[in-house]
Amino acid sequence: MWLDLDEPERQALAAMLRPRLMLFTLLALLLPFAVGAALRWWFMAYPGAAARLAAELRIIHTVNPAHRVGAEGGPEMQRLASAVNAFAQDHEALRTEVETRIALSGAHLLQEKNRLAALMSELAQSVIVCNAEGRVLLYNAQAARLLAPGGPASSASPVGLGRSIFGILDKGVVVHALEQVTHRLEQQVPRAVAHFVTLRDGQLLRATMAPVLGAERKLDGFVLVLEDITRAVEADGRRDQLLRQLTEGTRAPLANIRAAAETIEQYPDMDAAHRERFTAVILDEAERLSLRLDESAAVAADSLAYWPLEDMQAGDLAFALQRNFKNSVGVAAHVREPQPPLWLTVDSHALVQALTHVMGNITSAHHVRHVEIDMAAEGRHVRLSLRWKGPALASEALRAWEMQPFSIEQPAATLKEVLARHGGEWWCRSDPARGENQLCVQLPALPPESAAPAAAPPVQERPVYYDFDLFSQPGQTPELDGQPLSALAYTVFDTETTGLDPSGGDEIISIGAVRIVNGRLLRHETFEQLVNPRRPVRAESQRVHGISSAMLAGQPVIEQVLPAFHRFAEDTVLVAHNAAFDMRFLQLKEAQTGVRFVQPVLDTLMLSALVHPGHADAEHRLEEIARRLGVEVMGRHTAQGDALVTAEVFVKLLPLLAERGIRTLGQAREASRKTVYAKLAY
Repeated sequence: MWLDLDEPERQALAAMLRPRLMLFTLLALLLPFAVGAALRWWFMAYPGAAARLAAELRIIHTVNPAHRVGAEGGPEMQRLASAVNAFAQDHEALRTEVETRIALSGAHLLQEKNRLAALMSELAQSVIVCNAEGRVLLYNAQAARLLAPGGPASSASPVGLGRSIFGILDKGVVVHALEQVTHRLEQQVPRAVAHFVTLRDGQLLRATMAPVLGAERKLDGFVLVLEDITRAVEADGRRDQLLRQLTEGTRAPLANIRAAAETIEQYPDMDAAHRERFTAVILDEAERLSLRLDESAAVAADSLAYWPLEDMQAGDLAFALQRNFKNSVGVAAHVREPQPPLWLTVDSHALVQALTHVMGNITSAHHVRHVEIDMAAEGRHVRLSLRWKGPALASEALRAWEMQPFSIEQPAATLKEVLARHGGEWWCRSDPARGENQLCVQLPALPPESAAPAAAPPVQERPVYYDFDLFSQPGQTPELDGQPLSALAYTVFDTETTGLDPSGGDEIISIGAVRIVNGRLLRHETFEQLVNPRRPVRAESQRVHGISSAMLAGQPVIEQVLPAFHRFAEDTVLVAHNAAFDMRFLQLKEAQTGVRFVQPVLDTLMLSALVHPGHADAEHRLEEIARRLGVEVMGRHTAQGDALVTAEVFVKLLPLLAERGIRTLGQAREASRKTVYAKLAY
C-alpha cells in the first residue's frame, strides 16, 4: 500500500503518523519506570508490609502483648492490621487471665520461698548454697556482707547468683572439702560434712560444708556455712597478753601484802599508828588486785572454743601466726610460702594461741623481735619451724612452757594437750656458732589437690568494628558456643566517657553493670563506680551524661576500678549496646591496668537487627528498641541506667532470637557477624 502512494501522499501520511510514533516511543521509554514504580508500590504495600507485620506480630506474641501493629501498606494489609490488633486485644486479655491463674496457683510456692528467704535472712551465720559444679544458687545477706570486697583495690570477688564459688574462695580448699564429703557419702557416713579454714582478702574464714542430696543419695550440691574467725584469734591473743601482764602485775602487790601481814604478825604490840599504816597498805594493794582481776575477767568473758580438726593450707596457718605474733607479742615474722602448697589437719585456733604463748615466753626471756616461719613436708607430716637469732633455750624452759596454760579458762589448755590432740611433738635446735635457734613443731599433713591447667582457647580472626573485633575474643571456646543463651550468665554493662575518641585520649569516667543469671535480671547484683580520668570532661559529653570534672575529683582511678569490674564480670558473657565502643576503651587500658577482658561479647544493637531486619537504623537505637519491646527507660545516659535498660532489652530479645532459630551463643555470634553493623568501621 505504501508503494502505491505518490510522494506527496507519502509525506502527508508520514506527517500524520509522526506524532503517534513519538507517543508510542515515549510510552515505550516510560513503561519500565511505570512498571518499576508499580512493583515498588506493590512490594511496599504487600510483601514489605507483610514482613513488617510478621515482625510486629512476634513482638506481640513473645515479649510485649500490649504492642499494636501500624496500619501500613495496601487496603487489604490495613484491614489485616486492624484484624491483627483486634486479635492482639483478645490475646492480651486471655494472657492476663492465664497469668492471673498462674499467680494464684503459685501462691503456695511463693509462700514457701518467702519462708525460706526469711529463714536465711534471720540466720546469724553466713550461708551459701551451690550446685554440684560450684555455681552459687542461693546466699543470704550475712554471706554477702562477709564476702564483700574491701574496696576497688581488693583482690576478692563478690558473691553472686550463678558465680563460681571457686572465684570467691580458694579453689583447692573447696575442692578438697568436696572430695571429702563425696568420699564420706560413698562410705555411707551418717553425717557427711567437712570442715576447712581458708584465707580470703585478709580474712581468716572457717567453713563447714554439708551435702545437698538428690535422687539415690547423689550429690546435687552443697551448703557452706562460713564464719570469720580473724577477730576471735586476735582477741585471744590480746587476752593472752593481758594474762601475762596480770601475772607480772600481781607480784609486787602480793609481795607488799605479804610483807605488811608478816610485819603485823611479827610485832603484835606495835602502836596503833603503825598498825593502821600497815593495814592501809594491805587494803590499797588488795583493791589494786581486785581492779586488775575485774579487768581480766571482762576481757576473758568470751571463752576459748576448741573446734574439731579442720583441713587448711600450711601457708594460711603461717599467715595467722604472723598476724598474731605481731599483734600479741610485738614480734615481726617473715613467712616463707611452701612450694608446692602443703596441707594440714589441725585445730588452727588452739594451735595459733599455744604457739603465740610460747613466742611470748621466748620474747620475754631473750628479747626476740624477729622470727622466720617456714614449712616443710616430712613424709606424712609437716614440720613447722620458727627461727630466730639469740641465746640457746634451756631444755628445762621448754618443758615448763609445754605444761604452762596458755588460756585462762577452766580447765586451762596447755601446749602439751594441743600437740597430743594432733599426734604431734616439738623440739628445739641451736647453732651456737651462728647464734641461731630453731623451734620445730610436727603436725599431721594431707596431700595437696592437684589440678591440670586449662588449655588456652584458640584466637580467631573476625571483621573489625570500631577498631575492636567483637568476634575474636580469646575466651571464646567451642564448648561455650554450644551453650544455650538461656543457660548462660551475663554481665550487662555501659560506660560514660570524657568524649567519643578512645584512641585520641578520651577516658572512662563511669562504669555501670548488672548481672543476668538463668534469664533473670538480678537488680541487686550491680556494679557502679565513678572514675577519676585525670583529664577534663569535654563540654559536649557533659551535656549528655551530666558528669562534670568536679564530680570526679577524689574518685578512684582506672587502675583501681577496672580490676574490681573485671572480678565482677568474671565467668560471664559481656553484653552492651554498641558494645565495640565500650570494649575499645577497655582494650586500650590493658597495659595500664594489667586487666584483660577475654570473655565473649554480645551486642544488643546487632541482636535487634537480627530480630527486626526490616527496621531502619534509627529504630535500632536503645530508646526505640526499649519502646518497641515494652521496656521503661529510666536513668538514660547514666552508666547504671543504660546498663539496666540494656539488660531488660536483652532479656526480651532472647525469645525473639529463639523464634528465628538462634538459641546458642555460637549461633548468636555467627548471626551477629553477618549483620550490616558488624561490617562498619569508624
